[in-house]
Amino acid sequence: MTKKEIAEIKKLLSPRNCSITRICGCYVDGEKNKKARFGQPFLALPEEEMFKYFEIFKKGLSGSIGKNLMTLEFPLQSEQAGGTQEFLLRLRDSKLRDDALLDEFYDKIIANYEFVGNFLILVIHDVYDVPVRTTDGIEMEDASDEIYEYILACICPVELSKPGLSYNAEENTFQNRIRDWVVGLPYTGILFPAFTDRSSDIHSALYYSKDPEELKEGFVSELLGCPLPLSAGGQKETFQTIIEDILGDECDIEAVKSIHEKLSEMTEAAKENPEPLILDKGEMKTILADSGVSNEKLAAFDEQFDETAGEDTALIASNVINTRSFEVKTPDVVIKVNPERTDLLETRTIDGLACLVIRLDGDVSVNGISVRPMREQGSEENDEE
Repeated sequence: MTKKEIAEIKKLLSPRNCSITRICGCYVDGEKNKKARFGQPFLALPEEEMFKYFEIFKKGLSGSIGKNLMTLEFPLQSEQAGGTQEFLLRLRDSKLRDDALLDEFYDKIIANYEFVGNFLILVIHDVYDVPVRTTDGIEMEDASDEIYEYILACICPVELSKPGLSYNAEENTFQNRIRDWVVGLPYTGILFPAFTDRSSDIHSALYYSKDPEELKEGFVSELLGCPLPLSAGGQKETFQTIIEDILGDECDIEAVKSIHEKLSEMTEAAKENPEPLILDKGEMKTILADSGVSNEKLAAFDEQFDETAGEDTALIASNVINTRSFEVKTPDVVIKVNPERTDLLETRTIDGLACLVIRLDGDVSVNGISVRPMREQGSEENDEE
């Protein structure tokens, strides 16, 4: 799913556009016991509660694509009778009115979701009459030829509110505040089916993780049956390993500067695209070639990429590079440079030592104190006299 497609679904989570038919939930304690269940028409909720639920479900569709949000494809076996995708289809088509199906869904989550503490499983059913969109992007709300029926589930922590004092208006006193169990914003979310090309994609689901480095692979495997891509951190480590292994003794500051500049140019050129910039094996090889890596080093690229990342692995540019920062780090010094001014950095050998030389342009400050870039020649001699 693209940013625009996700944003279109998030727009439904508001009083003006709401078409949610039903909301159901299951409260689970720290021992994985189901303490409470509920289910009712969503529009029967008090307005104040509706706004709270909108906030929760919107959060379950938030974050960066490829980092917090991932479109996962179901393997063929998941779509067969008894498979994970087939089960989710039955749950959606039940419109959340089948208590036995709901209990099975809750049980699957409870059995496989690793979490310390109490949590609340929330799930909604919605039917979206997708408006026709003209070639210039204008939505025709009175015209539709597509119905998108979906379920959206969120898993939220339930924690005690913090202790403190509260004001009692009736007694005009401050008293110890009663601690309540409060539902937090979701750690995990699942949208099924995916909304691809503004249409139902029953072969995919959108998965949300608050922590991009804790994707809960076992949970996803059991509940969805979908393989997970590398996490954002895993993609960055893979990218760094490939660069280090391929360049070998050619992996110096100038080489990395060149790769960073090339990736920054590509990211800038693709910033208006609805989908993130993807770096597959061929794209990576082209970047290295354009960055001046020798043909001798590139000869081993395909094999090295397959061994490190996997033959069909693709990396997301925003996960492997920070275009807003360029950092040089040693055990004792960290230098951050405006990525547009990496020309200020230069490597030299001085007195037999490898040195990083930084040209000082404009105003210079140290610990917030304005200083001169260097003393004027002869000032030390004058001091001695």
